[in-house]
Amino acid sequence: MIDGIIGRKLGMTQLFREDGVAEAVTVIDASPCAVVQIKTTAKEGYNAVQLGYGKAKKLTSPAKGHLKGTGEFDCLREFRMDDIEGINVGDKVDVSIFQPGDIVDVTGISKGKGFAGVMKRHGFHGGPKTHGQSDRWRAPGAIGAGTTPGKVRKGMRMAGRMGNQRVTARNLVVVKADAERNILVVRGAVPGANNGIILIGKSGK
Repeated sequence: MIDGIIGRKLGMTQLFREDGVAEAVTVIDASPCAVVQIKTTAKEGYNAVQLGYGKAKKLTSPAKGHLKGTGEFDCLREFRMDDIEGINVGDKVDVSIFQPGDIVDVTGISKGKGFAGVMKRHGFHGGPKTHGQSDRWRAPGAIGAGTTPGKVRKGMRMAGRMGNQRVTARNLVVVKADAERNILVVRGAVPGANNGIILIGKSGK
């Protein structure tokens, strides 16, 4: 059984529990996906299914050949699986694979924030604000270590591009799974901006 699906983040709202407590939730459009390709250990070296999501406005000739007989999708993603027995190309996958209370992992591309300094990017507290220090308030400070090793070590936290990376929010609880409207509601926030593509899979932890 396929335990993941491709979706699109619609936005956040709140729901009230039976005890009156408001919960922040994320609403996800999880329209049915189709199995486009099946990968096996014998041929590709691992077991996986490739799912297609969304309606493509235009397809290249290679894409048309790859998607022949399954649909015209603008988003293809793989889900690795231990067992692919009983899964066929063209099978549909929808939100009915989830039930309220299920624990899921949601993967998406985080919001890009451009070039950011060390205080915003890494949470540095900055330099001293007194004793004649007037131009180093938001600077990172020394980044070297003298003659030995005589270089800046890899992984040094410095200014640079922030965000726009693949991020996974783990152990989110499914609040609602509406197969009729293709809507999935999970507790808490998920990575990425509204209308961003995300992957929802049952948690392995």
